Amino acid sequence: MIDLVIPARRKDLGDGFEVGRVLPYAQRRMVGPFIFLDHMGPVTFKPGQGIDVRPHPHIGLSTVTYLYAGEMMHRDSLGSTLAIRPGEVNWMTAGRGIVHSERTAPDVRAKGGLVHGLQTWVALPDAHAETAPAFTHYGVDDMPKFENGGARGVVIAGSAFGLTSAVTTHSPLFYVDVELDAGAEIALPDNYSERAAYIVHGRVESGGIHDAHNLLVFGPGPAKIAAGDEPARVMLLGGEPVGPRHIWWNFVAVSEQRLEQAKADWKAGRMSLPPDDNGEFIPLPE
Repeated sequence: MIDLVIPARRKDLGDGFEVGRVLPYAQRRMVGPFIFLDHMGPVTFKPGQGIDVRPHPHIGLSTVTYLYAGEMMHRDSLGSTLAIRPGEVNWMTAGRGIVHSERTAPDVRAKGGLVHGLQTWVALPDAHAETAPAFTHYGVDDMPKFENGGARGVVIAGSAFGLTSAVTTHSPLFYVDVELDAGAEIALPDNYSERAAYIVHGRVESGGIHDAHNLLVFGPGPAKIAAGDEPARVMLLGGEPVGPRHIWWNFVAVSEQRLEQAKADWKAGRMSLPPDDNGEFIPLPE
């Protein structure tokens, strides 16, 4: 049932903030339209510390931030300024180009505390790759929930288990936060071409025992996962492929020429910074 197990590789983003980089991976660059997956933390900041991801650009994708703990402040070149908290969703569609930052707000920074969550990028299909940029915030009540036999879940985006999220997407996909009691199990949706499960914490069984911080990529056919002797939390994700994509830094594109244009636009300052966060930015990597 499992085609590949992808481990999270630790990456230091500075100031003591580490992520586990899962996608892209050399042997598997995408699962459905999902082309990027970072496991943020968990990290406990001391008072005065926090996250400072300076303004940076994106094209050709939607970014999805989902927190289990903590708070982050989003600002973008459309003028959006909004905090995200656990169970909420910030869905930012870059399309032809957007710039955003992610930081710890001053009042939260003063207290310190735990930050834990996932950030994914969803590659846009060809018809929407150059769409106008957009940002939408969804509250906890915008996403349907289910409970069955020790499994509790939230359909963050797309459709699964007979439920459909209010989050607007551009291609068929599913993104589901699932908590499993000890010994509980759940079957993955079987109506999508590509499927995976990322183990946030705990151990799960699926053709063997798998530890936390691994992405299980499933092949065709029935598939399920079960928690071990302790509770587990997993993120189910997948959908239909959108076609091959080029990825470089923060850019996703259908062609190398489009990547080169994006590089030139950022280097030349042709992409606007967030009006509420325009004092600095991340330069184009050399």
